Amino acid sequence: MAILPEGFALPPPPYLVTLLVAAAVVARAALRRRPAVTTERVLALAPWMALGSALHVLYVVGALPTLARPLAGTPAVYVTVAIDAVGAWTAADAVLDPARVARVLALGGGGLAAVAVAGVLAVGAAAGTLSPVVPAANLSVAAVVVGSVWAGLTRVVPEVRATGALGVFAVFAHVFDGVSTAAGIDILGFGERTPLSRLIVDFAAGLPTAPVLGSGWLFVVVKIAIASLVVWLFADLVETDPTEARLLLGFVAAVGFGPATHNVLLFTISAPA
Repeated sequence: MAILPEGFALPPPPYLVTLLVAAAVVARAALRRRPAVTTERVLALAPWMALGSALHVLYVVGALPTLARPLAGTPAVYVTVAIDAVGAWTAADAVLDPARVARVLALGGGGLAAVAVAGVLAVGAAAGTLSPVVPAANLSVAAVVVGSVWAGLTRVVPEVRATGALGVFAVFAHVFDGVSTAAGIDILGFGERTPLSRLIVDFAAGLPTAPVLGSGWLFVVVKIAIASLVVWLFADLVETDPTEARLLLGFVAAVGFGPATHNVLLFTISAPA
């Protein structure tokens, strides 16, 4: 069975070398500076995650300039955005009042993400395929489900409250990914590109519940279970090593929020199958 998602390919050697060198330079600067890792600063990376998603959608639909295109494929887009986000975070920490870093980081990422999202919507408008109803419903459903999941989780395992807003964001990110994936498969007729996720969807498609519930519901359940388990496991780490816990929770959230945002943007500009 394949492990890597469809479309996974390293960029051409000149781009790969440039990305690796830039990543090393930014990582060295961040390690030397060691900017404070607060909940607000990690949450401020959410717009940067959305930026990466929008850039990859533009890559998928062939709407990026030729020179920029290799920087937005899989996995190059992750490195590209990480370099920009960590570089911006480190620079902001060096020159700004600490209380302003999170706001500036969020606004910077948000501005870039808004431009990229506008580019995605422009592609859909030009093609006459804008269809935002289902993607918008995904976000609403995910928000409702997260409220229920978090209420139940904190009741059963009260210690997860220690993860705070980052714990909520991590759960939301994966519920959003699960809901958007299920909608894309069962409502819009899209396929799943990640082999493991596709295995879960295919398994659900073979169950007797498929004619009624479709094949995406099991993926949502798995996403909820994994996110809840991870947040629970990190609850103690927040108390003993809050910096590491916040970074790890941010990474876990990115793994869900990035693909979810990619899903809804792609669905918004794609005609239903």
